[in-house]
Amino acid sequence: MKNRQEIINKLNAAGLKVTPQRMAVLQTLAKLKIHPTADELYHEVVKTIPALSATTIYNTLEIFVEKGLIKRVKTDAGRMRYDHIMEQHHHLYSVVSDQMEDYFNPELDALLQDYFDKNEIKGFRVNEIRLQISGEFDK
Repeated sequence: MKNRQEIINKLNAAGLKVTPQRMAVLQTLAKLKIHPTADELYHEVVKTIPALSATTIYNTLEIFVEKGLIKRVKTDAGRMRYDHIMEQHHHLYSVVSDQMEDYFNPELDALLQDYFDKNEIKGFRVNEIRLQISGEFDK
């Protein structure tokens, strides 16, 4: 979501009313790129909307997840983070720093899709394949 009009279009397409709070949450999610927790997002958004409550952030995030605008990403530390990138990608995650970054690799995507196409899991239909690859980032 690069600009204001793109965010407005996404909210409208999801059948949601465009509000300053919703605009600010989506803009901040796109800006942060750290897969923020609800609390991290709140501390950032409150800088532009001081009267905003943490409850509004939590409720807005839940609505966005329900409408398919964002996804939840749970870390090994048990923290719930939020991701605004809906295109196919994976995550690189450091347990030591709790840092998470996006990892795009079409070759890996094709390899995984091919594997599960050939090795069907009985009684289970694969809808999406997202990996969380744990390791440590170089300093």
